[in-house]
Formats: sequence, structure tokens, C-alpha cells
Amino acid sequence: MTSSFSAQKIASFCHDQAQSVAIHVVAETGSTNADLLAQLDTLTTPTLLIAEKQTAGRGRAGRVWHAAPQCALTFSLAWKFNLPMQGLLGLPLAVGVAIAQALAECDVSVQLKWPNDILKDDKKLGGVLIEAASVSKSSQNLSVQSVWVVIGIGLNLMLPDELQALLGDAATDAPSLMQKDRNHVMATLLNHLTQVLYQFEQEGFAAFTARWNALHAYADQAVVISNQGQNLHEGIARGVDGMGRLMLESFAGAGTVSVMAGDVSLRLHQTQEG
Repeated sequence: MTSSFSAQKIASFCHDQAQSVAIHVVAETGSTNADLLAQLDTLTTPTLLIAEKQTAGRGRAGRVWHAAPQCALTFSLAWKFNLPMQGLLGLPLAVGVAIAQALAECDVSVQLKWPNDILKDDKKLGGVLIEAASVSKSSQNLSVQSVWVVIGIGLNLMLPDELQALLGDAATDAPSLMQKDRNHVMATLLNHLTQVLYQFEQEGFAAFTARWNALHAYADQAVVISNQGQNLHEGIARGVDGMGRLMLESFAGAGTVSVMAGDVSLRLHQTQEG
């Protein structure tokens, strides 16, 4: 999988729904998410931006996303929803389902870690960063509000030794994807993403709850929910509800608590580690 990305080749592999997406490829940029966010006022159609190299890739909570050139898929998809902002609850999880389905089509089996990580063999293969913005546009003297989201995705295809040393044992790659046409892999991801995003707008996350729970990496395991190093909850992860909230059977005797994603982090409880 050493050939360069080609917008035309990716489009040739796209299904009907994905044909509506404008595809752009750049050799290098700071952040594909930042680039698309800066263009939202001028976008008129869903737009995919792929970078051969990102120099300032970002994860959730301002974390740095590290990737070696041509050894990862780093891209962002700008998408307009005819929904209020609160209608986007659960969207990162639905995107996770789309990625898992696409990778399964490429013969790579993954699981999902709440709220937005892609795991392979219990290690992080990739992640999702979603940023939303309300955009006002004037049309015939009327101001029209719409909600755009920029979905940033990073997937490790191969981790060179120096990057593996930097990321540690918690990260992994999918070298079998390096043997495939990456334009076809990218199109497969886009096909599943567009299908899921159209369905999400019509039905919300409830349409994906069962699929997400079937891919839940930590189902029925003891976990800790923390925020900036402070433990907020400890309990047994029982899956997610129709709003994408993690249902946690609390160790504190509080019964089942519903945890919203926000900036919280999840890890295995020490009794489950080792």
C-alpha cells in the first residue's frame, strides 16, 4: 500500500451515497480537522480531506496524535446535519460502528472502547475526534442556521520502531492493510461512514446501540471513569444506552449510573489489569 492517494481513484470505489462527498488530498498539513473547520463558512457539500502527513494531528482533550507518513490513515470528513446540536448525542459512537464495519470488510477485526477509541487485540489502533459548529448563511435575506461536524479519524497501519517506542505497548497497527490498495480502503471507510451518517440523522444513535454493544471491548468488565486524573466512577461496564451514555453498575452502591462522554477517560480497573 505504497501508492499515493488519488481523489479520482477513491471516488471510483465509492457507492451511491458516498458519491455526494467532495474528496481532497493534500501532501502535508497541520491538522485536517482544523483545515475543514476553517472552511465551514464556504462548504456547500460534504467534504473529505486526506493528508499524506499531518504535523499537528489532534486527539480528544487536546492530546497529540502521532503518526508516521504513509504509515497511517489520517483524514477528516465535514458533514452537515439538519439537527439541533443536542441531536448529535452518540455520534462518536456511531462513527466507531462505521469504522469497525469498514475494517471488517477489509478483514481487520476491531472492538470499540467507549467513547471513541478503536481497539485491535486490546490495544489502540485508532481514534475519533468530532468537532461541531453552528454555521449561519444568508439566503434571500434570510439567515439559515445549520450544524456542521468535522469528524477526524486516525488509524495506524504500521508503527515504525521509533513510533512504537514513543507510544508504548498500548498502541498497535494493522499491517495487513498495508498490502491493500489504500484508495480502496479509504473508499470503504467513506462508504460506511456516509451510510451511518445518513441513518444517524434519521434515527439517532438508538439505531446503533445494539451494534455498538456487540463491539464493546470492555463489556461486563470492571472499569474506572476519570477526568483529568480524578476518578469519578468505578464499576462494571454494562454497555451504552440509546443516547450513547455508558451504563455503569457502580461499586459505590449507587446502582446503575449513566455516564456522558465529555472529556472523561475510561480504563480497566486494577482488578482487571495484568
